[in-house]
Amino acid sequence: MMDAFERFGLLINDRVVRTPVAIASMAGIVDAGYVLERANHIGIAFIGGYSIDGPTMEAAREIASSGERKEFVYDDPVIELKNQIDQMAKSDVILGINLRGSSPESFGGIARALGDSVVYEVDAHCRQPAMVAAGSGEFYLKHPEKLIAVVRALKSESVTVSVKIRAGVADDDRKIVGELWKAGADILHVDLMDFGTAKLRQIRNTCPLMLIANNSITTFDRMKDMLSHGADLVSLARQSDIRTLAGLDAAISRYADEEGWYNAPKQLCRGGDIRSLTFCCMPVKECPLIPALSRINMPKETYIKMKLEAVRGTQLDDGKQTCFGSLSWCCKISSPCMFRDMTLKHAGISKKEYMRLKRDLSNTLMSRVFHDNTPDEAS
Repeated sequence: MMDAFERFGLLINDRVVRTPVAIASMAGIVDAGYVLERANHIGIAFIGGYSIDGPTMEAAREIASSGERKEFVYDDPVIELKNQIDQMAKSDVILGINLRGSSPESFGGIARALGDSVVYEVDAHCRQPAMVAAGSGEFYLKHPEKLIAVVRALKSESVTVSVKIRAGVADDDRKIVGELWKAGADILHVDLMDFGTAKLRQIRNTCPLMLIANNSITTFDRMKDMLSHGADLVSLARQSDIRTLAGLDAAISRYADEEGWYNAPKQLCRGGDIRSLTFCCMPVKECPLIPALSRINMPKETYIKMKLEAVRGTQLDDGKQTCFGSLSWCCKISSPCMFRDMTLKHAGISKKEYMRLKRDLSNTLMSRVFHDNTPDEAS
């Protein structure tokens, strides 16, 4: 698993994520057995959705009895979920449980009963009328204050919290994402619908949460597109067959081993998200960097000081032959630059290692941007 950490650098619930390929929940379908059949090709799986209180359990029975779709139906959610967790105990796959509940007390109670070994995913995604009427699923996106209360109830139990949302349902995706981050959510699982990478970049530029992109991500090109616009992982639901999962897992592993940074952003001047500040040069001319700094409320002088401090004592600190005297200002390895490449060769830094160093720099910059500034993201 250490190879996986070196390759992707992903930790969830204090465990190494072996690949940024995930399975999303499908009610009545995705359970421990479903996951275990695919375990060799995924890093995390969200089983469920599981209803956890009276109103949502009754809604699940209503949906199942109509024959319109499958549902998980049982008398005691704690017994059912403990059984699922026990089945996954020996697997390297990190387990998330997608939960449908109608009150903060329901979520807090289930977390107390099950403990902190799993990721608790709040289902703010389901759009089945019966489930929405029960005060679950998309109901939460129209009543964000109730969703925030649920997240806080879970975090009070010291567990890892994911929130599954559907883009474009809330009045303002940016606002609700920012509120979820401040409430303590750890992971945001986003069904992008038809919004694509522009919406993903917008969300990435609004919060530092771990992002899982979902919806029709079944090819490596599509996966790379999501990763380069802000996603940390991608998830599959209806097309989470073994062949597709295996192909994505193998392709992203090869790509990471060759490139060094598996989800490196596009450069800012080519539509990159906020992580691409790691590739930006000094703000000495009119370019997309200037409005980007304005949106995160950061003066140019602060940006320069922040970046130089972040690389001090690292291999990116050097670079007298480069345009601005430091590799910290150099661009992505895919952009041709004889001065950067000459400096890397002289320092004995491979292109793969350079990208990993830029990833580390990006992580530092992201931390400082989101903890020391208040982004006003608009693009």
